[in-house]
Amino acid sequence: MDTRFAISSYPDATVITKKLDDLIRLPIYSIGRDAMAVYEQSYFDQRCPRSKAMIKEAKQYIPGGVQHNLAFNHPFPLVMTKAEGAYLQDLDGNQYFDFLQAGGPTVLGSNPPFVREKVIELLQDGGPSTGLFHEYEYKLAKKVCESVPSVEMLRMFNSGSEACMAAVRVARLATGKKNIIKMGGAYHGWSDQLAYGIRLPGTKGLQAHGVPSYLFKHTQEFFPNHLDALERTLRRNKLRGGTAAVFIEPIGPESGTRPLDLQFNKEVETLCRSYDALLVFDEVVTGFRIGMSGAQGYFGVSPDLTVFGKVIAGGYPGAGGLGGKSDAMKYLSAGIQSGVKIHKALVGGTMAATPISCVAGYYTLEEIDRTDACRKAGRMGDRLTLGLQKLIEAYQLPFVAFNQGSICHLETVGTMHFSINWKKPWTIARVINETARRKKEMEYMGSAYMAEGLVTLAGSRLYTSAAYDEMMIDQALEAFERVFSHVTCIKD
Repeated sequence: MDTRFAISSYPDATVITKKLDDLIRLPIYSIGRDAMAVYEQSYFDQRCPRSKAMIKEAKQYIPGGVQHNLAFNHPFPLVMTKAEGAYLQDLDGNQYFDFLQAGGPTVLGSNPPFVREKVIELLQDGGPSTGLFHEYEYKLAKKVCESVPSVEMLRMFNSGSEACMAAVRVARLATGKKNIIKMGGAYHGWSDQLAYGIRLPGTKGLQAHGVPSYLFKHTQEFFPNHLDALERTLRRNKLRGGTAAVFIEPIGPESGTRPLDLQFNKEVETLCRSYDALLVFDEVVTGFRIGMSGAQGYFGVSPDLTVFGKVIAGGYPGAGGLGGKSDAMKYLSAGIQSGVKIHKALVGGTMAATPISCVAGYYTLEEIDRTDACRKAGRMGDRLTLGLQKLIEAYQLPFVAFNQGSICHLETVGTMHFSINWKKPWTIARVINETARRKKEMEYMGSAYMAEGLVTLAGSRLYTSAAYDEMMIDQALEAFERVFSHVTCIKD
């Protein structure tokens, strides 16, 4: 097993959680309103007029003006026209450090030339999709199986959401059980059943608008780092038909925004074995970012099923996959099989495993492996986080910065740290009110970062890639300092 990992030092989840608990009890610190007005006028209005005009026009044809939530930005989304390495460029020619990294998959940086050349070679010889088998389907599956010890077989899908849906169906067929348990606050795509307890632990189905409550009949949630709560649910399910699977993001919900204790995954694995439930690792973000063997390699865990996302196709379309042990993956077999007949999971995806996605995915993983990109990106994450922590101390701000390798967090208002406990002070009404206020401040902070040339995920999460070097990180920190210099306590 490859033991080169992006994480040089795992954060103490207890210490981080305590800091986040303190953060959400304090007054809100955010970008000053006068400074925000200056950014809106001097940057967005004066330097981004073409983006502003295009988004205004796009709103006539696209709900909200953008096709993906990640693209939203206050006061209007910017139109990106170029992505290369660690940089993005917008329609008006402005350049940015890319810490969004398409939501996390571009460990090599955006649009790496080596991978792009292989895709172009493919397109010169054949189409991007034929509906038939292509040699790189085999090559990509073999590469993934050789890299991740628990993955004996791989089936490609169009997205991580589709792969999670398939994992639910496979788990139910493999175990003969119905109940699915997930960690509250985790995001496993937007399918009906897994939208339970999304974003904030304890919300159950409250944030799954458009999903009838009866669809959550066989889905439950437990709080992060609460092993006893998980075991209680497993024990209760044993009397109600058992548990098919436990879903988990291995570094914590929302890509580690709520960090998990170092041994928590091993403890969850032990419980799954005790209660004959499959363990499903959602490695959409951590797979091939924490290391070639994934977060499961780092934590020493052997899940039954592993969900992969955008990196599996190198950031190109057709970006999802489900891997796992043969005993479970046989329920995804295609075609006519000889031997014992089994019920196969109902799955589809005409555009899954296209030649273009498999070629891009294979050469992306080869290049990550060859260049030790995970560790390089992780070192850049360490440098960025340490620099942010020094700035927070220098400006005497209550912010919290921590990282799991190249997955970095800059919590300024702690929006994602709230949870709904039906018996304690953080009740639903208070949480909804607080998170709404703080979400707006996240948007303002993200907007200020953007005006200083920093593209982040919601102003609170940052991904580094192997395309960064120390000088770039230091330049980015100078931009963060310019924003921090305008932060003040926001009065109610």
